Amino acid sequence: MKSAAVARALMFLALWLVLMPSLKLADLAFGLVAAAIATGTSLRLLPPASGQVRLRALLVFVPHFVWQSVRAGIDVARRAFDPALPMKPGFVFCRVGFAPGLARNEFASIMSLLPGSVPAGETEEGILYHCLDTDVPVAAQMAEEEALVRRLLVEGKSHV
Repeated sequence: MKSAAVARALMFLALWLVLMPSLKLADLAFGLVAAAIATGTSLRLLPPASGQVRLRALLVFVPHFVWQSVRAGIDVARRAFDPALPMKPGFVFCRVGFAPGLARNEFASIMSLLPGSVPAGETEEGILYHCLDTDVPVAAQMAEEEALVRRLLVEGKSHV
């Protein structure tokens, strides 16, 4: 808990220093107070026991995510500019193994960055996505992505 608080405080203070145009003593004092308040709020809203990210898995996931994002972006652009390509917008329900809470929200946030599908709701069993083409196996793709994200995240005790 202490190391998480110190790390967050240092990150908030670093952000303050980057955003401040001057380094006057009064500005630094105000930045220390702001970093302390931000740290306290951060620890209340997102307790350290909420989970972690595996660094090695992150290094594998980022190139995959970038490639998927580029591929999906090209697909969306092609569909937008070529009326002959099929587009069958609608909703697809995807079962998700993450329990409702932080890990599921992180998964939905990551998947919303891929063009062509946007989370539109959730139940205990999964997430409802709005998709550009419901004929594409969206649920199967989401299951594959979930397996990758599951390797990335270490779930902790849920405080939500």
